[in-house]
Amino acid sequence: MNDFAGTTTLVRLALRRDRVILPVWILVFVSMAAGSAKASIDLYPDVASRVSAAETTNSSPALVSLYGRIYDPTSLGEVSLFKLTSFGALLVGLLAALLVVRHTRAEEESGRLELLSAGVLGRYAALTAALIVSAGTVIVLGLLTAVSLMGTGLPTGGSFAFGLTWIAAGLAFAGVGALTAQLTEGARTANGFTAIVLGVSYVLRALGDSSADGGSRWISWFSPIGWAQQIRPYAGDRWLLALAPLALLVVLVVAAFALIRRRDVGAGLVRPRPGPATAAASLRSPLALAWRLHRGSLLAWGFAFLLLGFVVGNIASNVDGFVSSEGAKDFVEKLGGVNGITDAFLSSEMGMLGLLASAFGIQAALRLRSEETALRAEPLLATGVTRYQWLASHVLMALLGTAVLVLVGGLGSGISSGASLGNMGRQVPRMLAAAAIQLPAIWVVTALVVLLFGLAPKLITTVWAFFGAFLLIGQFGPLFDLPQGLMDLSPYAHTPRLPGGDFSATPVIVLAAIALALLVAGSTTFRRRDVG
Repeated sequence: MNDFAGTTTLVRLALRRDRVILPVWILVFVSMAAGSAKASIDLYPDVASRVSAAETTNSSPALVSLYGRIYDPTSLGEVSLFKLTSFGALLVGLLAALLVVRHTRAEEESGRLELLSAGVLGRYAALTAALIVSAGTVIVLGLLTAVSLMGTGLPTGGSFAFGLTWIAAGLAFAGVGALTAQLTEGARTANGFTAIVLGVSYVLRALGDSSADGGSRWISWFSPIGWAQQIRPYAGDRWLLALAPLALLVVLVVAAFALIRRRDVGAGLVRPRPGPATAAASLRSPLALAWRLHRGSLLAWGFAFLLLGFVVGNIASNVDGFVSSEGAKDFVEKLGGVNGITDAFLSSEMGMLGLLASAFGIQAALRLRSEETALRAEPLLATGVTRYQWLASHVLMALLGTAVLVLVGGLGSGISSGASLGNMGRQVPRMLAAAAIQLPAIWVVTALVVLLFGLAPKLITTVWAFFGAFLLIGQFGPLFDLPQGLMDLSPYAHTPRLPGGDFSATPVIVLAAIALALLVAGSTTFRRRDVG
């Protein structure tokens, strides 16, 4: 039998399963780039304002580490989109890798791929189909982004070079996802390995870009994100550098195909470590088991949030110079905060931390469905563990986990910004409060997962589409002048803007009440439906 037999069928199946999620995420990325470009036309109307912003950015190691260096200070396109070049490539790479793991390792873990393999399905079909879907997604995303940037008035060549930057990074990390999917027996572990590779790549790029004397900038060439960034859209458009990520994709895919031949369906090259013969005292309750299942992911996310908090706080001391024009100040204050440009920046960044924490909350709550479909929930429920106890254990980990993440991020930013601004004793409590105020909106999104789990478990992954929609209308609504009624659909739009803004308890209480109502509804409907 042909090793690629059934590939077309699996591609159609994957596109059908992701028919909602993929268009939403493509729309989010395209709108993010177009919105940034559209807003920057008013922020930097002349060459002098662009040069001033570029010089401030390039002179700040923290900003360069986070976003990358501006190579042409006079270019409107580069100054407008420098924040999305490497950081956007990171996010596109993450999306591409997760898609590959979702349609390969996750399918094996659930047993669906083994069932399909009993028919006419080649050994390489699943991986080939996943790569086609992932590559097709990032290519469409990149091309639509380029067209949207052209629509804002930016040069055609630079717009397509920017789209190529995202495509190149996405293809490279699709290859990473293909390789990590062969290593372990769990999709989450494979995603964890992919996240480590992404993080190391971003750190290498940051170390090279922020080199004080320029002598260590070669370090960024060890990073696929660094390769994509060096295409330099709107600052030279070096098209041939896209060949490096493509070459990496070919190498990784060939290695992944070779590894498929060396393992059985459902198995990984790295064998899981066997546990003790008897359950430890720490695993004698549903909550203890949930902690064991979630702790690795929570610790990894917590470290990332602490690091991100430190970086955000360090940048705060440079914000005044970065947004020197009155138009820029008005723009940032519109996004968050009213009492000073520094508070406005910190408020906006706390909102971004809240969005990232929501992603963890969704992922943690989705563990309910994966445990159920993998038939690990039913044996537990056959014992003295009730449905409410089992459900509550995972929900509690999701809710408390998001609280830990935002507070860790707030603590890091409070310490860092306090040290930079010389008022740590005042800044740490303010930033902790600004972080904590994000929780009601985060919990609404997490509770939405629980509602879908109880009411319509087969549609539970559509919560990512809701999350993308909330992100789009909440973060970019002011830029696109969307109707207020539409923007109010996002729970993040009702979060008080701290630090610096006015605090009102009413939206916090309402959001908390909505989250509670969704949790109760999800718990009740789960109790009334069949497991599985």
